[in-house]
Amino acid sequence: MNQSFNARLPGLAILWLILLSMPYWIGLVGGYTDLASRLLIIGLAAMATNLLVGHSGVMAFGHAAYFGLSAYTTGLVINHWMPSTPLAFVAGVLMGTLGGALVGFLLAKLRGIYFALATIAFGQVFFFIAFRWNAVTGGDNGLTFQRQPIDLGLLRIDLTHSLPYYYTALAVFAVCAAAMAMILRSPFGHTLLAMRENERRARFLSIPVNRHLWMAYTVSCVFVAVAGSLYGMLNNFVSPHDLHWTQSGDFVLMAVIGGMRSFWGPLLGAAIFVVAQDYLSSLTQNWMFFIGLIFVLVVLFLPRGIAGLLQRRGA
Repeated sequence: MNQSFNARLPGLAILWLILLSMPYWIGLVGGYTDLASRLLIIGLAAMATNLLVGHSGVMAFGHAAYFGLSAYTTGLVINHWMPSTPLAFVAGVLMGTLGGALVGFLLAKLRGIYFALATIAFGQVFFFIAFRWNAVTGGDNGLTFQRQPIDLGLLRIDLTHSLPYYYTALAVFAVCAAAMAMILRSPFGHTLLAMRENERRARFLSIPVNRHLWMAYTVSCVFVAVAGSLYGMLNNFVSPHDLHWTQSGDFVLMAVIGGMRSFWGPLLGAAIFVVAQDYLSSLTQNWMFFIGLIFVLVVLFLPRGIAGLLQRRGA
């Protein structure tokens, strides 16, 4: 275990050095600070989705529902209850988690294509509620709000500016990444891997598979809800599109491109997706064609994703 960690230490140091310094060099390559924040937040959502899909072995296409539910709750709290960023963030995460826990409980007995289709169906329920409930969500026009500074007495963090918001999002990302790593290294995480590799054998070992799947679904939704709240505050806006099943598909696509069996692979996939989307969409409306081409090439030639290729080269 220690030797494995020591082998990964240089790569982790490089990764965190890149993330810590990103706002200062991203402009040199044609980017901007808010793009760096979006990369972090979408990367967190992809890693959270992969916690269920890549490490538990079930295919889920409904995580955008909890992503968008958290973002809407954050905006509604700021607009109608109390203009407090921490309170809105906590409320958004709790609401997204509650929605995920409820749906996960209903899905825990399903497997295979039935599980995947049910996640889409439940996700679309949330989408149509957001789309039709104009009085609360703004319908197709979306919901606009303004994130607020955080006043800690001696310290005031002005989140209305891009740079403080990036480092706040990075701090939240770091906490979530550490929590996910601890979960995956725990006995619960090893149980999820056992279920992924051979569910029947896991049942023979008296593992309550359905309960563990529900727990994994809920934990995954916690981190997706964190990303959703941060994403809403990044844009100061949330729309029904943020709950659509295609957004969930994008999270899975990022995990596949980066590497579903790798912890950091989805972050790499998210970086490729977000940067390509930002750059290519300014050149052509058919930018998704190039993302699809990358996806096909990865599936055909890099079944373990780009992170898998980097790991083999490192070894």
